[in-house]
Amino acid sequence: MTVLITGAGGYLGRRLARRYLDQGDHDVVLAVRTEAGRSALADDVGVSAPRARIVVADLASDDPFRQIDDGTRRQVTTIVHTAAVTRFNVERELARRVNVEGTGHVLALARRCPRLERLAHLSTVYATGLRAGVVDEEPDDGSAGFANSYEWSKWAAEDLVVTEGEDLPWSVLRVATVVADDQSGTVTQHNAFHETLKLCFYGLLSLLPGRGDTPLYFVTGDAAADAVTRLADPACAGGVYHVAPDRSAAITLAEVLDLVFARFEEVEEFRHKRILRPLLADRESFELLVGGVTSFAGSLVHQALANVAPFARQLYVAKALDNRRLLAALPDHRAPDPSALVRATVDHLVEHRWGRRVPV
Repeated sequence: MTVLITGAGGYLGRRLARRYLDQGDHDVVLAVRTEAGRSALADDVGVSAPRARIVVADLASDDPFRQIDDGTRRQVTTIVHTAAVTRFNVERELARRVNVEGTGHVLALARRCPRLERLAHLSTVYATGLRAGVVDEEPDDGSAGFANSYEWSKWAAEDLVVTEGEDLPWSVLRVATVVADDQSGTVTQHNAFHETLKLCFYGLLSLLPGRGDTPLYFVTGDAAADAVTRLADPACAGGVYHVAPDRSAAITLAEVLDLVFARFEEVEEFRHKRILRPLLADRESFELLVGGVTSFAGSLVHQALANVAPFARQLYVAKALDNRRLLAALPDHRAPDPSALVRATVDHLVEHRWGRRVPV
């Protein structure tokens, strides 16, 4: 069996590469975006021939998989497509070119793999956009709209897989927000969640968008990689899966802020500055604030708000994720305790000052 992983140099891609190599019964083709990424991945996962091969595949190019020859394609049984631009503030054209058209290139490659048994497309729970209420593990029609171009592009990529991949053994795996590598709270790659907490710690946000009762859905990198590896197994049924807790195991925005600021208050540096907890603003007020500081493009306040604004609208949307298909496929899957995970993650961030403090 040969597994092809796109985006193998990314956060989840690296974890998936290690898992498949550790299993010992797969040959692995690891696709990265650049030559520099090839060297970095080889050092990171300890890739050695003949079981693994690293190729350069830039999804923004016209022929990204030209380094994958006919012989390799004939051996590929599973494709795990993780490559994407994942920034909430990504420009629409770049999101379209990489996330949507890039997925089209993956579909074209999949059709040239005669032994293919599974095409696992990694997505996000935010591919359902601003849809509120119960969100089923089903294709979404995109009618609820989107908070940003990233969300739109991930929905459009899903839609491409579903509508144009009818001849392929596809699955769509919507992953929740990864807040830590594992239950210890260790963070090796920051995302918008971590950066927002940093802004709060240093007193750069006096207002936050959102409703206190908005549910948030968190996973760890290890748990996500484990679920993706198992769901990508051809023995597992295809379809849409939420690699996420359900509503009963989610945590609200207010609960997150309570935990975060309780930990911040334990830090003398934070207490000494007498930094206040940000107020939660209604959507109209927050959008007025963002619009009012656009003329101060170089200011710290503008930069702080620019970090939060791209995903602000999601913090007013009460999603109730359904994960019954996930649990039917993986009965032993357990969602992390969200409060314990947030506490551990904030402990790590505070201790290491978001990467500014070198451990001794």
